Amino acid sequence: MKQHRVGIIMNGVTGRMGTNQHLVRSILAIRKQGGVKLNADETIVPDPILIGRNENKLRALADAHGVEKVSTDLDKLLKDKDYPLYFDAVTTQQRVENVRKAIAAGKHIYCEKPTATNTAEALALYKEAQKAGIKHGVVQDKLWLPGLLKLKYLIDTGYFGRILSVRGEFGYWVFDGYEQTCQRPSWNYRKEDGGGIIVDMLCHWRYVIDNLFGAVKSVSCMGATHIGKRLDESRKEYACTSDDAAYATFLTEKGILCHFNSSWCVRVRRDDLLTVQVDGEKGSAVAGLRKCWVQHDSFTPKPVWNPDIDQPINFYSSWEEMPSNREYDNAFKIQWEMFLRHLVKDEPFRWGLLEGAKGVQLAELGLQSWEKRAWLDVPPLG
Repeated sequence: MKQHRVGIIMNGVTGRMGTNQHLVRSILAIRKQGGVKLNADETIVPDPILIGRNENKLRALADAHGVEKVSTDLDKLLKDKDYPLYFDAVTTQQRVENVRKAIAAGKHIYCEKPTATNTAEALALYKEAQKAGIKHGVVQDKLWLPGLLKLKYLIDTGYFGRILSVRGEFGYWVFDGYEQTCQRPSWNYRKEDGGGIIVDMLCHWRYVIDNLFGAVKSVSCMGATHIGKRLDESRKEYACTSDDAAYATFLTEKGILCHFNSSWCVRVRRDDLLTVQVDGEKGSAVAGLRKCWVQHDSFTPKPVWNPDIDQPINFYSSWEEMPSNREYDNAFKIQWEMFLRHLVKDEPFRWGLLEGAKGVQLAELGLQSWEKRAWLDVPPLG
């Protein structure tokens, strides 16, 4: 069995997302299964080294998960030919500097989103990577969630007929820290530290909409800072300077209206933390993270408006859950495996830094739309 070892510099994996989704459920899971199997005779085996500023945190994380190598010297690692791939999951404000240094060192790039805090820098990273001739990818994890894969199957097989509209609901209640501890990092709520739900979530909605419903052509967005004060990790009160909710409408090249509400100030009464409802002429569907429910035109109920009596129709009963006819792997792991195959075997991979720049562009336009109270066109990038 021929093994293709890929040394990976993993920066920023001491955070919750970096630890759980990228290190444990992706890279270490791939190693545990014996690597990415290319064929009967070849596999790709990732070999991570954890990088960061706090050696004690790195060592504790490495020891907890059986990782041998850690380092606090990024510049030294970028010169090490044994590690051709740089992965970045640090805070957004640090990402451009780190990725730019890695590109200059000739490293291939795989990174989290947003790739930058503004479109100009995100697009510059793409152009620098192209000029350097390196391979690059950006995490677009929601495309491989079981619920959205089921939704894509319905689209591809023509279930909806002509799609009319899309409604997305994302979010949950994030405690302010006074009575119960906050379950998100405090920097998320400070604009000066790169926080804000528009910057965070419109990057996701860009690739979801582009890949499922057509390229986004225009946007209208309103943001809000619903909660003005919170307690940080040291239980010190701070002012919230970034948006904690966003109400955005997008129009695609196919003429489909997509509205997405994103909020850290909403209590959930729906099927999942994320639900996407698609309504078409012939049928509708509601996808969560893992499940998807459908209602065809032939068994759609016919309600009549009458507020003087209790609603006689149980609207949930006429929806059917789609079966899971296949095994679904972790969404982050699926994309990691695709990128590793791209790296070693040059298999197609179209979710690069340009796609990351498109997400940043939409977030930036969302903020401008909020400021101007106006619809804004989304110009092409590239």
